[in-house]
Amino acid sequence: MSAISFSTVSKTYSSPRGPKGSTFLALDGVQLDIEEGEFFGLLGPNGAGKTTMISILAGLTRATSGRVSVMGSDVQTDYAQARRKLGVVPQELVFDPFFNVREALRFQSGYFGIRDNGAWIDELLSSLGLADKADSNMRQLSGGMKRRMLVAQALVHKPPVIVLDEPTAGVDVELRQTLWQFIARLNKEGTTVLLTTHYLEEAEALCGRIAMLKAGRIVALDRTSALLKSASGNVLRFKTTGVLPAALAARARVTGSVVQLPAHNAAEIEQHLTALRESGMVVEDVEMRKADLEDVFIDIMGRAGQAAVAA
Repeated sequence: MSAISFSTVSKTYSSPRGPKGSTFLALDGVQLDIEEGEFFGLLGPNGAGKTTMISILAGLTRATSGRVSVMGSDVQTDYAQARRKLGVVPQELVFDPFFNVREALRFQSGYFGIRDNGAWIDELLSSLGLADKADSNMRQLSGGMKRRMLVAQALVHKPPVIVLDEPTAGVDVELRQTLWQFIARLNKEGTTVLLTTHYLEEAEALCGRIAMLKAGRIVALDRTSALLKSASGNVLRFKTTGVLPAALAARARVTGSVVQLPAHNAAEIEQHLTALRESGMVVEDVEMRKADLEDVFIDIMGRAGQAAVAA
């Protein structure tokens, strides 16, 4: 039995910008099974359909067609059981301003019919660095502390499946370390984790398997190690303040003064360097590195976009 199953799931919305009666296809026949105990990554650009998938999984949005289940429980026909088995950490900072941290967690436990949950609440507070904030009103918490609280609320009923939707967006390094240590521990104990993130280095380090979504379709699905092996060659990295030749600019990933160019072999490296010299550009800190998940992601998204245009 899969921990999470999307069976040919499609979702169509009415288009607010198009002609009257026009529609927008947010998900297009998504087929995905996540096994029990997996640490699974769901990646994609903004607007790819990740949030729609999570909303359907959590029962907040109804799929136009297809079926979604959590540990065998259908999210529509068996909503109560599916929700008990699922903990969701949303992107938005949502909190109740009328209670302190411990009270909010006790109320959250009560929503699932759980009493005398004090020992687990104490463990959550300690593991997520919230112990000294237990009696603080939710309004008094910083943004990072509120993010930790969202994680605690998602885990307070001990769900076997947790969904982390951009859990480290805009938070400090300390919180990231604390969060990932705790989540990794839960995963080792058998909890299934579904992660969406724009920090691809996190996905590369944590996820055993990854799906990449574009325009509502899964365009890549494989083990992280296999995706990395599919990356051809190395990457030439250097710094420059000049303007790249057009042929190189079309292939380059530029961040400020840092330029990165794919290089399949030694001959291609030499071609890049020759083109730079002939253009009169001054480059610094030249180095080679292995392709990472970000390189794979950019390549797959680019090929998927080209295929869509051709179609």
